[in-house]
Amino acid sequence: MSKFLKIGITCYPSLGGSGVVATELGKLLAEKGHQVHFITHSIPFRLGTTFQKNIFYHEVEVNDYYVFKYPPYDLALATKMAQVAKLQNLDILHVHYAVPHAVCAFLAKQMVGDQLKVVTTLHGTDITVLAQDETLKDLIRLAINESDAVTAVSNDLIRETRDVLDISRDIDLTYNFVDKRVYYPRDTTSLRQDFALPDEKILMHISNFRPVKRVSDVIDIFAKVNEEIPSKLLLVGEGPDLPKIQCIINELGLSDRVHFLGKQDEIAHVISLADVLLLPSSKESFGLVALEAMACGVPTVGSEAGGIPELVIHGETGFLAPIGDVAQMAEFTIQLLSDVALGERFSKACLKRAREDFCDTLITKKYEEIYYRVLGREVPNTEYLNEVCG
Repeated sequence: MSKFLKIGITCYPSLGGSGVVATELGKLLAEKGHQVHFITHSIPFRLGTTFQKNIFYHEVEVNDYYVFKYPPYDLALATKMAQVAKLQNLDILHVHYAVPHAVCAFLAKQMVGDQLKVVTTLHGTDITVLAQDETLKDLIRLAINESDAVTAVSNDLIRETRDVLDISRDIDLTYNFVDKRVYYPRDTTSLRQDFALPDEKILMHISNFRPVKRVSDVIDIFAKVNEEIPSKLLLVGEGPDLPKIQCIINELGLSDRVHFLGKQDEIAHVISLADVLLLPSSKESFGLVALEAMACGVPTVGSEAGGIPELVIHGETGFLAPIGDVAQMAEFTIQLLSDVALGERFSKACLKRAREDFCDTLITKKYEEIYYRVLGREVPNTEYLNEVCG
């Protein structure tokens, strides 16, 4: 029996934290010798189109039959999962999000047989939003309970899953991670001058600009900080709240202090421009962008929502305040920007924590251990990536 596994991965392939983590995990698993098959409706944006050893892509195509009011994507995905599992003799289907992916994996397993194991990773929205809908609650509970293993990206998400769905089964805590070969402090000296003067500080916010991100709080925080310390604000991403945010910025007379960068793929370069990342969300199961910033040596000032306190250590790698307390967040930001020694200490603590506690090697190994456990096999003595944590 080969020590390497054949793993199918299904995720949302467009922009989003879950798709990023799923894709990066697949790439790391492939580097280690496992065969990874992405089963999605389009190529995950972090995967790229160039050939990569041990990585395969299987497109889910939906037939728009006239008898269906809506194209049956869920059924097409389940069928494709089963087809790939049979053809490639997959060991594991690792699905990210309960709906629809874990439900489809459950159906695929019914078609293929018990030898195919299903691992479901909960990222947040499937519990914090979808599971609040009574029409979906039973379906999500079924998908979770029928999975061979379930993981979640924070203790807070595990707690909410148990509370909302009355789930008693074991759920493995597997934090998100970043690839340390990609996320590290970049030299942005030449790029920085395009956005700020030498004596100005740079604040940054990265999100999908939805209400839950409280981007208006970001603007309020920046306005207060800018009154005390000359600053620029870089807004990265797009979303439904963006037009409203543009109006607020214009009304406050800050249009010359704010840069809209749109969606960006090279996040490590962009984040390295910042002195502080702002993350005042009302809900955040983990806060991947704060980890990306941490890995680049940038502290976060944000809210105490969800899993953020598990990632950002208050007073060490950033500052946290109650949701909506923009005055306190602004005060913390001013404190970080005005005290050079404090900023440097926080930056070093960020790098240390990202490399030691959220190391890609560490989290990848944990997922492997889960795979072998559900297969009833011992973890083989394989060499992990040459680079170690720390």
